Amino acid sequence: MAATAAVRSWRRAFALLLQLHLIQLRGARSATFTIANSCGYTVWPGLLSSAGSAALLSTGFALAPGESRAVSAPAGWSGRLWGRTLCAADAATGRFSCATGDCGSGDVQCNGGGAATPATLAEFTLDGSGGLDFYDVSLVDGYNLPMVVVPTTSASATATGGKCAATGCAAELNAACPAGLRVEAAADGGPVACRSACDAFGDAQYCCSGAYGNPNTCRPSTYSQFFKTACPRAYSYAYDDATSTFTCAAGSTDYTVTFCPVVPTSVKSTGLNPQAAGLPQQLNNGTTMVFFGGNAQTSSAAAGASANLLYAVTITVAAVARALSCERTRSGATAALG
Repeated sequence: MAATAAVRSWRRAFALLLQLHLIQLRGARSATFTIANSCGYTVWPGLLSSAGSAALLSTGFALAPGESRAVSAPAGWSGRLWGRTLCAADAATGRFSCATGDCGSGDVQCNGGGAATPATLAEFTLDGSGGLDFYDVSLVDGYNLPMVVVPTTSASATATGGKCAATGCAAELNAACPAGLRVEAAADGGPVACRSACDAFGDAQYCCSGAYGNPNTCRPSTYSQFFKTACPRAYSYAYDDATSTFTCAAGSTDYTVTFCPVVPTSVKSTGLNPQAAGLPQQLNNGTTMVFFGGNAQTSSAAAGASANLLYAVTITVAAVARALSCERTRSGATAALG
């Protein structure tokens, strides 16, 4: 009897040790974010962990043009990253600040500070519901520079309902930003960012707050459609989930986040039809914006994934800007009559 009890005890201890070992192995499989700067200027990425999520070893750094850096995040990590632009340290105080995306820390490291609006955001939840990573690129807080996220994964990890795919906003929107949303640099007056309608006007219908605080009452506005037309896979307003949230198998997927991704100069050169890829048709000549589509690349095909997934199309922004101007005029007239 004593021997039998000892065997049972040993088996229980062994099972517990095995379970702990498996948990450790699972937890040790972090995801790697390769953050790359293809802009013609320095970008200072900022990283913020969500409440209750593990802090990352680095929360901010500089990337010169052409540079990249790998950042590891543990399983279960949740947070966001973005790019800061036009940054410098004050000559008198040494305090570090940025014209766009500033995190308010006074340092290159964000140290728990989030991005000041407007800023293009990449948001991640690793190892979430159903054993999936959830990720998106959001313009809900506005836009400051082009950014795309490309998953690099094993072939088996792409079987998640077709949602393990590249996403982001490859379009350069600052020059095309409507006047009411535009943020201009103090030095030369050039546009450096594009605010959301919520940030610019504070109206509940744009902020999805108050009576508009649910998906039935908060609908896309002409302002959010400006962003959605340019960047069909990015979040354009708070309830834009259906076309803007992506998933990959947790534990076997890494992510490349690229600022100002290099794009082909024409759709024809890729041999792909933008309409077949679900992209808008080519319209009249106007401001050029860039769209992209496609699925995740396997690890062996990771190099150059962004370029292979990006297709150029031309759209007319003037019509969108006119519609925005008319909408704001109507809103002002309605308020005056009320």
